[in-house]
Amino acid sequence: MPNSSATARRISVASGVTLEAPLVSHGADIQRLVAACPPLDVNSTYLYLLLCEHFSATCVRAVRDGRTQGFVSAYCPPGRADVVFVWQVAVAAQMRGQGLAQNMLLSLLSRDALRHCRYLETTVSPSNVPSMAVFHTLAQRLEAPVSESPLFLETHFGKEAHESETLIRIGPFEAA
Repeated sequence: MPNSSATARRISVASGVTLEAPLVSHGADIQRLVAACPPLDVNSTYLYLLLCEHFSATCVRAVRDGRTQGFVSAYCPPGRADVVFVWQVAVAAQMRGQGLAQNMLLSLLSRDALRHCRYLETTVSPSNVPSMAVFHTLAQRLEAPVSESPLFLETHFGKEAHESETLIRIGPFEAA
């Protein structure tokens, strides 16, 4: 989906934070944020540039005082118009515990580009307890069922030392 100002509206939330669709000019800043948010996998700056260019309608940037404070990357898997897959949720250390992740996810689900979505999927490493809590809380807020199942095992990552990834599926839920 092309990057345009019509893709997603800007929304102001508490703490002087604005939620918006990211622009290519934000890619390097987003990569730096993700790098500061272990245990998230850090991808190349090029990948974040592509997300901002091709998937701005399904990504959310949280900004305060001109600085990126949060980022959600997501996309609709091909052939599954009723599903949005959330790839990463990153929140700057000083913003954690203030509901920013929830606000970004709810903002994402309210986008026109996702009006047909009834399911949210993501993968989370079992040891990432804060991320697990974010998605279980989101399911409660959406009043939707949540299920967990293995998706990627450690052996799927080959020689890379990577914990398994659990698929979390929320839905069906009503469009926001």
